[in-house]
Amino acid sequence: MVRVCPSFSLKNMIYRRLLGVQIGVHTAIALDVTLDMLKPEWISIGRNCVIGYQTTILTHEYLIHEYRFGPVTIGDEVMIGANSTILAGVTIGSGSVIGAGSVVSSDVPPGVFAAGVPARIIRSLTATTPE
Repeated sequence: MVRVCPSFSLKNMIYRRLLGVQIGVHTAIALDVTLDMLKPEWISIGRNCVIGYQTTILTHEYLIHEYRFGPVTIGDEVMIGANSTILAGVTIGSGSVIGAGSVVSSDVPPGVFAAGVPARIIRSLTATTPE
């Protein structure tokens, strides 16, 4: 029910109160976003973020020879494009943008645009002043 709830404020309240997910103010989580139910309290999403349609955020994953756990931290003012997957143990720095359809398997520093499978840094988003 939460995945398809159209109201951002109602959805965020359910995620916070019932599941223990940390969600900052003015954060929008789109329709059909999947948050890992094994350890939802390990998910932290900052202020003023946008999480795109059909994104999946995982705090655990099964691999052939290992089982990986880890908290996911999404900084402030992060935009995650639709159909992206954020894997366990990843931190996305504040001010970063993740391109649609990306698989984020390692940390993303603040202020960059990252995209791809696996996601890699495409460019910096910080303004540079000409000398």
